[in-house]
Amino acid sequence: MPDLYDRLLKLKEMFNSKFGSTPKFYVRAPGRVNIIGEHIDYCGYSVLPMAVEQDMLIAVGPVKTQTLQLANTDPLYPDFSTTANNICIDKTQPLWHNYFLCGFKGIQEHFGLTQLPGMNCLVDGNIPPSSGLSSSSALVCCAGLVTLTVLGMRLSKVELAEICAKSERYIGTEGGGMDQSISFLAEEGTAKLIEFSPLRATDVKLPSGAVFVIANSCVEMNKAATSHFNVRVMECRLAAKVLAKHKGLQWDKVLRLEEVQSELGISLEEMLLVTEDALHAEPYSREEICKCLGISLEELRTQILSPNTQGELTFKLYQRAKHVYSEAARVLQFKQVCEAAPDNAVQLLGELMNQSHRSCRDMYECSCPELDQLVDICRKFGAKGSRLTGAGWGGCTVSLVPADTLSSFLASVHEAYYQGNMSRLAREKHSLFATKPGGGALVFLEA
Repeated sequence: MPDLYDRLLKLKEMFNSKFGSTPKFYVRAPGRVNIIGEHIDYCGYSVLPMAVEQDMLIAVGPVKTQTLQLANTDPLYPDFSTTANNICIDKTQPLWHNYFLCGFKGIQEHFGLTQLPGMNCLVDGNIPPSSGLSSSSALVCCAGLVTLTVLGMRLSKVELAEICAKSERYIGTEGGGMDQSISFLAEEGTAKLIEFSPLRATDVKLPSGAVFVIANSCVEMNKAATSHFNVRVMECRLAAKVLAKHKGLQWDKVLRLEEVQSELGISLEEMLLVTEDALHAEPYSREEICKCLGISLEELRTQILSPNTQGELTFKLYQRAKHVYSEAARVLQFKQVCEAAPDNAVQLLGELMNQSHRSCRDMYECSCPELDQLVDICRKFGAKGSRLTGAGWGGCTVSLVPADTLSSFLASVHEAYYQGNMSRLAREKHSLFATKPGGGALVFLEA
């Protein structure tokens, strides 16, 4: 990784200049692209991501005081200092250092520690922020591994992923764990099927003869700074409860749509039929949900809704459940096609990606006009499949492109989407690129 070696040398110099000492070690955690399986990890379903080569890199120097000093190579992100034993994370401010504090606090709480050593940290990242490539989760994972290394303690990759997934919720995002899992469990050359409860990862060999291309819409969406994401999480939770009640299950214990399927012991295709039968397409008011579940508005507000969704007046349950169950089925179909490797594998996988985007756009409503335009452009110029990736409402698309048409594809997308727009053109170097599955989080010791 010649680029990584150069970055480490540069980071060492900057650290020395900033803190007047040499780092003791460096930690790297990659971003990721989700190939298929959008907004279903927090519903309990498997997803199919791969790590990208872009990453977060942190140079670390432990200190004898109990002060945590954070700096960033990007001047857009101001320095931050706090005491290591009194970590406060402000959910109302998704500032860059709060993501580091999430990982730090997660390790602290896991081991039940009250006295933590201080450290100087210099952060360098080349994952475009708010692009749907998981820069924030990579920083949480990096911070968790930094803290573990400073303490001289050991955890498995699975344990680390679970701690970091849980601790990212300190920032107010109700994510499902995919981003942290792939950051730790990724291996070079293979995508992963990530399954939950218990967390496990299975290699998925992607077809030869095609590459995945990332294209950034250049519309930024910070999922901790908007309620869109958490409203979708809540709509899925409410859909699960209403479906469970409809089928005579113990609905008050149900939190995820996958639990309803497991309890009923039926297929995803059958769950789609249950959804058609039990839920209506018109949005549900809070009063109607209360009537369905036999609870009061106060119980709904205090026992089910999260603080940042208590102001919502209506919820789309049918559309969200339909997306989740159909998307979960597409993930399994994608893996099956990769395993069987038929001659038309690229065509079949591309169609699954196209279906996924349509569902994200129409059923989950997490796309935006620029993403839809970019997806259309990618398909027009030869992508066999193209879809939004990440939370949506901005960020990136991922496209499956035959390898022999890659250079003409990149040139055509550049001209059609970036060329005529100065702000997009300025960011294009980090906005349009082919990628292959990269490795997971690592610690480098200073020689």
